Amino acid sequence: MFGSFALLDTVLIDAELDEYGRPLEYNPCLDCKLCSIACPTGALEPDGFYNPVNCLTHTYRELLGGFTNWVEDIVESKSAVDYRTRVSDAETVSMWQSLASGPCYKSVYCMAVCPAGEDVIPQFLADRKKYIQEVVMPLQEKEETIYVLPGSDAENHVLTTFPHKKIKRVGNGIRPPSIKSFLRSMPIAFQRHKSEGLDATYHFTFGGNESVTATVIIRDKTITVKNGHEGGADICIQADSKAWLRFLHKNSTIIREMIFRKIQVKGPIELLKAFGKCFA
Repeated sequence: MFGSFALLDTVLIDAELDEYGRPLEYNPCLDCKLCSIACPTGALEPDGFYNPVNCLTHTYRELLGGFTNWVEDIVESKSAVDYRTRVSDAETVSMWQSLASGPCYKSVYCMAVCPAGEDVIPQFLADRKKYIQEVVMPLQEKEETIYVLPGSDAENHVLTTFPHKKIKRVGNGIRPPSIKSFLRSMPIAFQRHKSEGLDATYHFTFGGNESVTATVIIRDKTITVKNGHEGGADICIQADSKAWLRFLHKNSTIIREMIFRKIQVKGPIELLKAFGKCFA
């Protein structure tokens, strides 16, 4: 099964089969690329790379992460007038509708343009140019607000590919509750285009209420996270686990934690700055 909506299930039988399924020699979902050119955040790239954090920041704006960010906007607003400078009336109504009737997804363009399926594939195969003009281009040309993390690949994608769309820089309310969840989330939050030119190995040593060691390798616009320390490190970061989470949650700054020696760095500080840029 291919396409934007597939349901996986299992059927158990006791009969012998004459023939078993064989894997395809190619993946047809990498030939079409309509989902990639329609995605307003660039979360789906032509080579098959998927950036989930950029997708969820926009598409799932009204789910838990975006809702948390919206609540923080309310709390931080000094008055109703100040709130309206942060959140438009349309955004407030949209959030209310999601709470009352279910989430309002900002973009499922990948599903909207996907030609896989009995009802759609004939018209796509009959006239691809017409299909793109009638189905894909209206979504590309649509004037709308795209929610992005500041400094993310999604922000750059909108600026360069869809300059007619409005950007709104937001948080997505996602805060790792532990060091282990932070390490697991790194490949998900990784902004590969921000890592261009970076080739470094990071050794992390966390202490305090969580004793964890990890190796993070960023090379060729990819990230690898391993348990324990492996190989030689270009930079070593030692941190109290609570202090590191305070920094991630923006309840403190890395400079403050370094002054109080809760976070210590051995190696070029430029590599630490470059590391931070890889995660919007």
